[in-house]
Amino acid sequence: MATLWRLIRPWRWVRAHLPLNFITIHYAYFIFTCLVSAVVFWGASTPARSVTFVDSLFLCVSAMTGAGLNTINLSTTNTFQQFLLFALIMLGSAIWVSAFVVLIRRRAFETKFKIVVRRRRQTASRLRRFSRNSKQDEKPDGALLIAKHNMPARDEPDVIPRDSKPPIEGSPDETPRESTPPARRGGPEMNNEPLDTTDVVFDSAHPGITFRGDTRFTHIDQHITHRRRSSFLNLQDIRHNQSMATSTSSATSVSRRIEFFESAGGWISRNSEFHGLTVQERAKLGGYEYRAVSLLAWLVPAYYILWQLLEALGCAAWVARNQSDTALMNGLDPWWVGAFNAVSAFNNSGMSLLDANMTAFQRSYYLLLTMGLLILAGNTCYPIFLRLIVWCMYRTASMCSWTERAKTLRFLLDHPRRCYTNLFPAQHTWWLLLSVVTLNSIDWAAFEILNINNSLLEDLPVNFRVIDGLFQAFAVRSGGFYVVTIPNLRVSLLVLYVVMMYVSVYPVVITMRNSNVYEERSLGIYAEDEPTSGGILHRIASHFGGGDSNTHFVKQQLRAQLAHDAWWIVLALFLIMIVENQHFVDDPATFSVFNFLFEIVSGYGCVGISVGVPYDAYSFCGSWQTLSKLILCAVMLRGRHRGLPVAIDKALQLPEDGDEEAEEDDGRIRRTISRGRQETV
Repeated sequence: MATLWRLIRPWRWVRAHLPLNFITIHYAYFIFTCLVSAVVFWGASTPARSVTFVDSLFLCVSAMTGAGLNTINLSTTNTFQQFLLFALIMLGSAIWVSAFVVLIRRRAFETKFKIVVRRRRQTASRLRRFSRNSKQDEKPDGALLIAKHNMPARDEPDVIPRDSKPPIEGSPDETPRESTPPARRGGPEMNNEPLDTTDVVFDSAHPGITFRGDTRFTHIDQHITHRRRSSFLNLQDIRHNQSMATSTSSATSVSRRIEFFESAGGWISRNSEFHGLTVQERAKLGGYEYRAVSLLAWLVPAYYILWQLLEALGCAAWVARNQSDTALMNGLDPWWVGAFNAVSAFNNSGMSLLDANMTAFQRSYYLLLTMGLLILAGNTCYPIFLRLIVWCMYRTASMCSWTERAKTLRFLLDHPRRCYTNLFPAQHTWWLLLSVVTLNSIDWAAFEILNINNSLLEDLPVNFRVIDGLFQAFAVRSGGFYVVTIPNLRVSLLVLYVVMMYVSVYPVVITMRNSNVYEERSLGIYAEDEPTSGGILHRIASHFGGGDSNTHFVKQQLRAQLAHDAWWIVLALFLIMIVENQHFVDDPATFSVFNFLFEIVSGYGCVGISVGVPYDAYSFCGSWQTLSKLILCAVMLRGRHRGLPVAIDKALQLPEDGDEEAEEDDGRIRRTISRGRQETV
């Protein structure tokens, strides 16, 4: 019992000091998987213990985080160890993790719906018992029967559905609005319908006046108001940054629209925040979110599997058909080499079973272009490709008159960050595409220009040098492969690569944070909801620089991210230089401070490019001391988590986390700020 108590106490301390959120679980998943895999990798070494445990741990962490650095030549490992690294590369993929988040959120929605159905059944049962008791107490003198005005709202028959289905609009089991009694729809005064004189019925059999059973009664002191239907949920025609008035006028000016549901007083602010919704409207909004999440629950895994499966077959067949000798010289199967490289490229690992990495294929157009496309599809361009797929599906569903599917896809296109972390609104996606093209163009141009008259690359024909520069531009920011020997490049280009590896995650992270529904709430910054009309460049400028508050928001994110990253790199460099001081004294050229900085930034950015060592093919960190390798393991693990969404991200929160209250609070704050601006003007 005493031993059990000693084990429980640390666990209680951990639970008390570490919040149980997405980031904590993500850390636990990576640490636990890497430790277990390291033990298995170390135990599977042939001959026994030929690979040290520290090297085993380093390789497992490097594979799972996508860093791609290797302290030993992977060609010397056995097939089981290579397959273990292959599995870790896929298990650490950001798409793989995000797919599990989508599945968990879908399950949470389904659980919430079951709870709602059970509560409604219980409420309906209580109402039936109350109705029977009321009939027994009914007076025979035909008095007017009016529901008590102090009855709780949740017990009113007009808000209790008669069915037991989840509140998902557009589902096959949903009761049509036309067949719903007016009382359940909110009454004619809530639906802009003319009053019907048949609501008052004179029955000669009983003295007095009786009313139809579905007539809705209000409090005596309550003013009867007639509110117009709002078309704010006409999701096809609404821009994300429009105010309530602008969105209403623009929606009514377009003839073709998709009506999701009517709302009497709701409105949408920037980043798809819904305000002013009733309980019933919130339920329907949750229904559309559930349908969108359910669609992503199969679309994201399909994207993840098909890209890797098809391209792995293509690359494996190409290597086996055209350059099988390259693999056989390293004692490897050509099909296995091609498949491993394809999966490593898609997951941006940079690991290769060949000691020469991609320098062995620097004249292979097909392999370089295919793996370059995989690098983009699995990382920086993943949100772009995914939105393109959803848009194509929406156009197809619209042309084929699949109304319900088209509504779900339209909701996902207009409000993606309510459903998924890596799917962005249109203007954010265009900005991400622009940043990817710009940064890759800079890398490509720098490779071609700065290597002019580089004697170490003169034997490479110009046409191959151009395609190699393009592939290296894709790989230097996240892919981790190298198609030319890195030390042979100009020092100025290596400095540029350090900068690009450092900011590699910034375009996606800043886009993710800036499109987060609750990110402004966490910072206390509420950008103006300005209409975004005009071309693409105008939208980009208006969103990221269209107002002082919005510009301040982006600057705040950049400053926070830069400050958060810098101290990790500086601290790691300081500690590693202390450990590696003797190496620096013995060989200051190979163990220069810049080479250490290059390796640390590559590990922290989860890139995998290395300056290497002159006497072997493994990464520069393979020559480090044991403590330095462990420090770099921590750096790689921390770097893998710098691109994660924050814990308050809407796409990570479960339905019962109180998001509705947060959105309504934001709505009140925005209205207050808006009134203050109007008064100032």
